[in-house]
Amino acid sequence: MLEIKQITKRFGAFTAVDELSFEVPEGQIFGLLGANGAGKTTTFRMLLGLLKPTEGSITWKGQPIPLSKIGYLPEERGLYPKIRVDEQLIFLAELRDMKRKDAKQSLLDWLNYFQIPQYEKMRVEQLSKGNQQKIQLISAVLHKPDLLILDEPFSGLDPVNVEQLKTAVRKLTAEGTTIVFSSHRMDHVEELCEHVAILDHGKPVVAGYLPDIKAGYGKTRVLLTTDAPPLLWDALPGILQVESDGTGHSLQVESKEAADSLLRHLITEGFRVERFVWDQLSLQDIFIEEVGKRYEP
Repeated sequence: MLEIKQITKRFGAFTAVDELSFEVPEGQIFGLLGANGAGKTTTFRMLLGLLKPTEGSITWKGQPIPLSKIGYLPEERGLYPKIRVDEQLIFLAELRDMKRKDAKQSLLDWLNYFQIPQYEKMRVEQLSKGNQQKIQLISAVLHKPDLLILDEPFSGLDPVNVEQLKTAVRKLTAEGTTIVFSSHRMDHVEELCEHVAILDHGKPVVAGYLPDIKAGYGKTRVLLTTDAPPLLWDALPGILQVESDGTGHSLQVESKEAADSLLRHLITEGFRVERFVWDQLSLQDIFIEEVGKRYEP
């Protein structure tokens, strides 16, 4: 597994990452989250060996990580626009100790997987943004890495291309690739990741197995459609937050017991209840609670 133990990175008096620890089980996807400037990119650079931790250690199966075993999809894309797809991707794979023959076959396999074999000898600048993103992902996985780092992999993509890349990510984990994944889209992280860490100003404020994290909050969310007046929410205990739109209400309540009490009150008072669904807080709720409150004036 990938083990991050108490890593700290300082730049002079500024601490970018502060005593960060987490483990990523082999063949799973780990979500590393945080607002802009939280320390995610610095952490990725330490994983890649571009920066050395001021303190702490990073190991893969108990040993330093060989660069040839890592794949990296950066947030800022880095392919050369005027060079052919096959020329640059095979070259990049050779830099990671892959034989040219094997790199060619791996490239063809991935192009066929995405159903874009016609792009093999085209220049990157001739491709759409979505197809450039697929080629960028292929460049990160062509050499069959054990560890793959994805920094905002779905940024700017349309829903069809997002789903195609999600499918590819699941394929990689099914084949045993371990993935560290960062995104500002909490729904994508929640869908793909079992383990997460949320950074704030370089420090982990939440870390662990996502279902356990959710269960530990106790709070819950209720999706409600009713003819009860909005003023009712102010009069009932246990309701922490209310969001309303044309289809109903989304209420954050302090416990499942508070949700049950709300339902009993609505029925007792004779209000019509067309929908009442309760669930644990979403990852976005948790992120806003842990990170957003630190930005309150």
